[in-house]
Amino acid sequence: MTQDLIFLFYIFVLAMFAGYEVITKVPPILHTPLMSGANAISGVCLVGAIVVTGPQALNLSIVLGMIAVVMATINVVGGFTVTDRMLAMFRKD
Repeated sequence: MTQDLIFLFYIFVLAMFAGYEVITKVPPILHTPLMSGANAISGVCLVGAIVVTGPQALNLSIVLGMIAVVMATINVVGGFTVTDRMLAMFRKD
């Protein structure tokens, strides 16, 4: 159990470094499409959270699933709102 936890933590740290390197290398012109892609990933997380929160007896997974649904919904709605505002800056009056 401890080895699995250490291995998963190691993968998590490597993913953080890889994500930081990828994001910092993105030119500013591509931030809006990248944000839209991140919103799509958050939408997938939202669907997964809804599946976890399915019809079961009330236990810790249901509570965590509901928290995940709320957080993912806020992330998706906020992300699309910010993306829409960014795209509005490029529209002609």
